[in-house]
Amino acid sequence: MIKSLTLGAIAALCLMASMAVAGTLEDVKARGTLTCGVNTGLTGFGAPDAKGAYQGFDAALCKAVAAAVLGDATKVRYVPNTVQDAFAALSSGEVDLLARNVTWTFSRDTDLKFDFPVVSYFDGQGFLVQKTLGVSSARELDGARICVQSGSAAEANLTDYFKANGIKYIAVFVADDGEAQRQFLAGACDTITADVSVLSAQRATMIGSDAYVILPEVISKEPLGPVVRHGDNAWGDIVRWTYYALLTAEEKGITKANIDEVATATQDPEVRRLLGLEGDMGLMLGLDPDWAKRAIAASGNYGEIFEANIGITTPVKLARGLNALWTQGGLQYAPPFR
Repeated sequence: MIKSLTLGAIAALCLMASMAVAGTLEDVKARGTLTCGVNTGLTGFGAPDAKGAYQGFDAALCKAVAAAVLGDATKVRYVPNTVQDAFAALSSGEVDLLARNVTWTFSRDTDLKFDFPVVSYFDGQGFLVQKTLGVSSARELDGARICVQSGSAAEANLTDYFKANGIKYIAVFVADDGEAQRQFLAGACDTITADVSVLSAQRATMIGSDAYVILPEVISKEPLGPVVRHGDNAWGDIVRWTYYALLTAEEKGITKANIDEVATATQDPEVRRLLGLEGDMGLMLGLDPDWAKRAIAASGNYGEIFEANIGITTPVKLARGLNALWTQGGLQYAPPFR
């Protein structure tokens, strides 16, 4: 294929490659701040704390990327947006990266021209109900009023699932997760349907959260993860391998607390490459040797970030499940650092 290209075409490809390398990474370095598109407020994933600073599972990835690229995990400007606004913000260059509950789909990848470097959270769509409704399965929701975001993938999944199971329902359309929760608590709908992670976060903020239950059915696949623009492979590589650094750190037992000790004592070749003690992986990304070490030190490894923000001991109460390491029966698997 390459041999059939003209010299002009090869030159154009080289120019495009050089433009990509001097793209988002150089913009972020010049600006001195990483701009992250985040949820307008989803407990445990991305929401402002009492001081207005964004915290959560997704926000932690922003901090890790900022630490890797800029040497400072605090050099992040968070831009809260709905999913639709977030895509526009990324496309226009208003944000460098989306780190929020966005599903990787065919059309978003190919038609909207976005790249999903990794899946940071494997999810699926479910249903939240009050225990007093007296149902234990989504198949018992015949005739139920269901709060669902209009025009969303959740609406399409809902339609397909109920049609396939011969169940009738009444859709109560809402604009976003916040409105869904308000309508549900006001009695306008019998259940909310959304990603299970969203439902868990919503339940965590409800008074008397034990009075609500997420039904066992998961009716879709929702692989969530960071999003970058098409055509800037160098930037996509940085986001991808920053995430994999967090994942590999968990697998290797590297934590925020012991990272300096590990760096001093380890003889594990992969850990030495990861932490910049040998090799030139940082240079390959256009970064310095300590990029991954700083990323891990920002908020800890993947497991630490998960447990601190959305784990079973937090109000969100999510078990690792599919998001456990591959060595523990989950799907989280990092390619080797070599």
